[in-house]
Amino acid sequence: MCIRDSKKASSVRSLLYLAKRSKSVTSATAQAAGQQNEPEQPPFTELQRDFLEPKGFYDLLKNKGVEFFTGVPDSLLKDFCAFVQDNVEPKNHIITPNEGLAVSLASGYHLATGKYPLVYFQNSGLGNTVNPLLSMAHAQIYSIPMLLLIGWRGEPGKKDEPQHYVQGKVMNGLLTEMGIQYEVLPDFYEGAEKSVESALFHLQNRNSPYALVVRRQTFLNYKLQNKAKNDMPLNREEATKIIVDNIGDHDAIVGTTGFLSRELWEIRARRQQSHERDFLTVGAMGHASSIALGIALAKPSRNVFCLDGDGALLMHMGALTTVGTSNCSNIKHIVLNNSAHDSVGGQPTNAFQVNLSEIARNCGYSYSKQVSSEVDLIEEIQKLRNIKGPAFLEVKIRPGARKDLGRPKTSTIHNLSLIHISEPTRQAEISYAVFCLKKKKRKIELLSLIHI
Repeated sequence: MCIRDSKKASSVRSLLYLAKRSKSVTSATAQAAGQQNEPEQPPFTELQRDFLEPKGFYDLLKNKGVEFFTGVPDSLLKDFCAFVQDNVEPKNHIITPNEGLAVSLASGYHLATGKYPLVYFQNSGLGNTVNPLLSMAHAQIYSIPMLLLIGWRGEPGKKDEPQHYVQGKVMNGLLTEMGIQYEVLPDFYEGAEKSVESALFHLQNRNSPYALVVRRQTFLNYKLQNKAKNDMPLNREEATKIIVDNIGDHDAIVGTTGFLSRELWEIRARRQQSHERDFLTVGAMGHASSIALGIALAKPSRNVFCLDGDGALLMHMGALTTVGTSNCSNIKHIVLNNSAHDSVGGQPTNAFQVNLSEIARNCGYSYSKQVSSEVDLIEEIQKLRNIKGPAFLEVKIRPGARKDLGRPKTSTIHNLSLIHISEPTRQAEISYAVFCLKKKKRKIELLSLIHI
């Protein structure tokens, strides 16, 4: 390029710059002059937080032909589940004791009607669904289509309880390995509509289960109207305090999943007591009595109290036959029955419609009783400490928990390090030895008074 051409190009660039600047200034001046007359620009709606309205999602499903709902309540799904509980007739909404039963119930519904059911549950219950999903509903077996609505507890990157982290991390991989196609449910109506359409296309064309995964705070709040309630004198925390106050210093406790273990932890912490005799079953819902039985069989010299809940008991009710026929004399099974899924929304169980104490007796428990008052509970705890088991006590209570109920402040691994179920602590050994000496001394004193 010659010098003349270079100068010419430079002049052109300068003119273009000046023209652009002049246009910018003119535009800015015009904008300032007409600013009062121009309408205000709307905000970026994509930056606003969306929530999916439970009624809107339910209506969407119903309009697409999904009219049958079954499952186990979950905290992430509680707003949608609450709406279903309040607005769907009982024959089309059945809360099952465990997730596998819900899959089986949904399968029967589809076989009879040809329609597509919805099964809802928390991802921690995915394990309970594996058998019926893989050995019955799978495309290579009976090919039964159903829509799965799964609450994603322990989602990576979200704060949650320790029992959910592992499950949340592997859930997507489990679904994939099981051959179940899935997608995350959007938190706005238009997105949810597309997801439901994709799900129904899969159900119609591939005749196999399809999952919608629900993240935390997807649904707009909905308050359950038909919440489980009763007028029993004690609530769960009050009953737990009474039990803790009246068992022996040498006795071990296995607490069930949910509010009960949290309340047990707080009772100990508030009293500055050790947690070394308590095992908190933070996960593995329905398995507390089996854990307690394993401990009791290995440590026959110690009373082992299982503090169970009605929802957990119903989830794996077959454990009653295992415990009841075990001939294990030191296991004492106490069920705090409020007939509600208290920790995940307050939806009802059917535990008040059956007699749990009679069921336990027929499952082989050598002693079985039902109480509801403080006086009767104290009396029965004293009996349980001294009688031979397997023993069962049903305590009927009212639902509800404190709004400020805390959670264990330490990790599950640290909690385990505090537990000394395998061997009693030195203080407990000393207390027990003193008790035995006093008992022996008293026996000698009584013998000295006898003159045969």
